[in-house]
Amino acid sequence: MLRKEKVNFISEELNKLYPKTPTPLTHQNKFELLIAVLLSAQCTDERVNKISPLLFKVANNPFEMEKISKEKIYSIIKPCGLGPQKSKAISELSKILVKEFNGNIPRTFKELEKLPGVGHKTASVVMSQGFGFPAFPVDTHIHRLAQRWGLTNGRSVNQTEKDLKKLFPKESWNKLHLQIIFYGREYCTARGCLGVKCNICRTLYPKRIKPIKTKK
Repeated sequence: MLRKEKVNFISEELNKLYPKTPTPLTHQNKFELLIAVLLSAQCTDERVNKISPLLFKVANNPFEMEKISKEKIYSIIKPCGLGPQKSKAISELSKILVKEFNGNIPRTFKELEKLPGVGHKTASVVMSQGFGFPAFPVDTHIHRLAQRWGLTNGRSVNQTEKDLKKLFPKESWNKLHLQIIFYGREYCTARGCLGVKCNICRTLYPKRIKPIKTKK
């Protein structure tokens, strides 16, 4: 199957399975989205959705959050893991948002990525899901599936993002990255498929027998 045929098949299958792509992280405003994405690092969306509402009851905007001590923030978000780093980042970025952006969330990758605790993936999610800007946040699911489907060499997450952006039309990125995540959680799981069991893997590579190893 040619790469273009792979891309068309994958798009068709994902659109059938996931015609709608609700944002996985619960939030009521862009600040809450930013914080929820920050909390999701090395933590499941399910856990974040249980913990973040507790934090947002205390403060759901940077003006309120900057007044909360790092210790208080940590006591709430501890179950999400990496509590010391995340609580410090949340406190510091809230102060920066108030001081430099009048409490608003920046609308550019450059400004977002300057905020404490905000890397390229977090910025991409905010730009995509918060502002509707075409972006392709690559998480572990996307990085894994892109390798299994022969869309990237998996050398790095950044390389996977570049390869996928070249293959799929820009207007599909915001929906597609969520579709791939959903598929990776439901069908092509880390240990449940290994590139040989799910429908997409079997269709793309019908002669593949041995499980494939993917780079992290």
